[in-house]
Amino acid sequence: MGIGAPTAIAANLALVRQRIDAAALRVGISSDRVTLVAVSKTHPIEAIEAAYAVGQRDFGENRVEELWSKVEVAKQRGLDDIRWHLIGTIQSRKSEEAIGPFALIHSVDRLKLANRIDRDAAAAGKVMDILLEVNISGEESKHGFTPEEVLAATPELLSCQAIRVRGLMTLAPFVTEAEEVRPVFRRLLELRDQVSKAFGVAWPELSMGMTNDFEIAVEEGATLVRLGTAIFGSR
Repeated sequence: MGIGAPTAIAANLALVRQRIDAAALRVGISSDRVTLVAVSKTHPIEAIEAAYAVGQRDFGENRVEELWSKVEVAKQRGLDDIRWHLIGTIQSRKSEEAIGPFALIHSVDRLKLANRIDRDAAAAGKVMDILLEVNISGEESKHGFTPEEVLAATPELLSCQAIRVRGLMTLAPFVTEAEEVRPVFRRLLELRDQVSKAFGVAWPELSMGMTNDFEIAVEEGATLVRLGTAIFGSR
């Protein structure tokens, strides 16, 4: 990190929080319900320390190996109360590596993976909080359950003993005008409500919105937004 980078990160975080506050205010909700996940993938531990120094506690990593290495380094540096989020695709053969001191796994994108995490967590004597990744936009390049698959899989997911579904996650298409993705976020909210009504479950979390569209996501009910570039700059 160059000289002045910690100051820049602090300023970026302050601006992002102001924008979250403003988006929440526009729709009459409290911004306290929105958790900002700072996506620290590929950034050094010093960047995490700079964000931590100004109160940031939730950090997201894409790769399991990088996440584990940062967990260890953060522990050595006394950053003991970080809440780590695993937000990237998990290979089924590496499901065991996703069991750890993590606040939330955002990217459970298929029933097979959910069952493997349930098995591995049970073996480790843990219960893992997860989100189901849903491909709302239907893009072939994206992973995730279809909305119909979420509804079909819910009974089996509710029978699992070592995973606890906390809600849904989606990745919106990358578009020039952020407003274009509003229907994607709205559909995720509607799907969550549909599941809640059909199965009598409370899935409180909606992980949606990144640097280009997080304000729209907040307006549409996001409880978690995942921002990297807006906080740490380009990689």
